[in-house]
Amino acid sequence: MSVVESEAELTKVILLIEDSKADARLVQEVLKTSNVPHELQIVRDGLAAMDYLRQQAEYVEAPRPHLIVLDLNLPKKDGREVLAEIKNDPNLKRIPVVVLTTSHHEEDITTSYELHVNCYITKSRNLKDLFKLVQGIESFWLETVTLPRL
Repeated sequence: MSVVESEAELTKVILLIEDSKADARLVQEVLKTSNVPHELQIVRDGLAAMDYLRQQAEYVEAPRPHLIVLDLNLPKKDGREVLAEIKNDPNLKRIPVVVLTTSHHEEDITTSYELHVNCYITKSRNLKDLFKLVQGIESFWLETVTLPRL
């Protein structure tokens, strides 16, 4: 394996499915401090998310993500629908999905786990706490766990 191939293999692709530009920007800023080689891809709605994951439309060349960070309240296609499609697709279901949302509703939490989400995290309204949450996601999912090969 060449050095270029090994570096590419080590780079973790994170797909952030988030319609809030402020929240997406915060995730970008937190990940800039990461020691883990990564590539952050951002899509802003549920339809674009599924096009990205299925490498359709403008996403034909999109890299397969190692981790998906998903907001539930998305335009065009709800995050719950996106999660259900991911976990029902044999080509996508092994990709870990972390729900990062403002919803504290027990129904959303229960439904997400019934749809086989890997982790459900409620966003803090406090910027400092949200920063810590994103750092925790990065640390656990990109440094601690062993992810499946793509």
